[in-house]
Amino acid sequence: HGRADANLPPISEWTSVDPEHSFPFCQDGKERNGTIGGCWQLTLAATRPLKVVYFDGSSAANMPDGGTMDAQDLLVWGKVDPARWLDERARLNGLCEWGKDFGIDGFVRMEMDFEVMICDFSQGLELVSADYLTAWWSRHVAPPQLRHNPASLFHSANIPGRGGSDDSPFPAVDIMMFSAVQAGTWRDHYPGDTRIQLDLTRFVSFYDTSFVPSLVPRRQHVERWEHKVDGISASDLEAVKKRLAGVLTDDVDTAKGSGVDWRTLYRVLLDRYAQRLELVEYLLDTTTTHDTLDRVAKVQAQLRIMLTPYILFTARPSSPYVDESWALPVWRGCATKHTEYIHRSSALQARLTESERLLLHALDETSSEICRVVVRMWVAGVHAGVDRLLPREDNTTLTKGLVEGWRDEHNNLMAWLDWGVWVKCRPACGAEEMCYLPTWPFFWDKMTDPKPRDDRWKRPQPRCIRKFAPYSQL
Repeated sequence: HGRADANLPPISEWTSVDPEHSFPFCQDGKERNGTIGGCWQLTLAATRPLKVVYFDGSSAANMPDGGTMDAQDLLVWGKVDPARWLDERARLNGLCEWGKDFGIDGFVRMEMDFEVMICDFSQGLELVSADYLTAWWSRHVAPPQLRHNPASLFHSANIPGRGGSDDSPFPAVDIMMFSAVQAGTWRDHYPGDTRIQLDLTRFVSFYDTSFVPSLVPRRQHVERWEHKVDGISASDLEAVKKRLAGVLTDDVDTAKGSGVDWRTLYRVLLDRYAQRLELVEYLLDTTTTHDTLDRVAKVQAQLRIMLTPYILFTARPSSPYVDESWALPVWRGCATKHTEYIHRSSALQARLTESERLLLHALDETSSEICRVVVRMWVAGVHAGVDRLLPREDNTTLTKGLVEGWRDEHNNLMAWLDWGVWVKCRPACGAEEMCYLPTWPFFWDKMTDPKPRDDRWKRPQPRCIRKFAPYSQL
């Protein structure tokens, strides 16, 4: 926690999980001879598991129309007020006041790295050290009104040391910007930040149509980028608050739960298909008229590899002209195998929480759709004679149409899944670079400017940036 003195904050404040993220906020409240040579950073330790609420997504990104703050604002103020997009002090105070009834210690949000907003530093925390650190430049002060927010610091054009200015041998702000972003990337991939353990038996989602039906029409014909919770009906919002109160009131030690390791179960699904679907995408995208037959055989082999555990000996067509019903047992096995026991076990069913039923439903629906598309593509290949289940036909015209149909179905599936493991730099970055997904607050020239410089924030795409000076623009 970066601050202006060596004391524990007497009020709710922001902390980070990494010193690279908190360092830009360290200050010195006392000027010495008109200069400031150092700044204070506190290191804190949790003396017990802290009870926190995690807001998923870029929930610390202050944007007036991005939807990133909507869930918090609805919880605190009962409505989304674009005029209060920077009202972070009131937002944190409101969240802590709301959380008192449930014993909430703080809230976890994400920007370029994770932050933990602590409501009371005297509860569950102990000061390990208060260190007076050497600042990167002589006047290292963050504006008090934006204490938690480095955007104004990172985007000020008149800061000594910015971009390797004459009065400093270091591009100070560029170094701090990159260090904060780099620290955040350390947890980009599975298993994420293991210091924050999510209790998925208490998972509450605005995508749960069983008690938030009012948002369904607002998501129709709109890409996932544009999904927002603003516009939720009053009755649905009350249902969300009621569900939240229910999961937060249960005592951690006595709360119900099936004991199913959902985190691992989800990971198994992703591990089984992520690389394989990506390989099929590559084969389809690089197919040319000169190697169509060879590529079709390779794709069909990959489809069959994915389905091998589910292709029963009796699952085979009598001829190329029958319908697809002969493959239903293959689809059924593929779609249900990994969750069949959970559905079949009366003991597990009796212990499932509402949150777990949602997780199970999501897993079933995702498995079903993956298997529907993969089985359908495989069956098309079988009927086209490119699988050993039927005699092979070297028909270029037929296989060309097969590739086009495969490509459409496969692209639609990958777009629907939209898995984070596929967000990567292509081609891969070199040794002097790292892959960076453009993130807040680096969309703004000034913190008070509500309009980003361009449309990168609406559809951010990964790109390679340099690991050392001269640093790439973020």
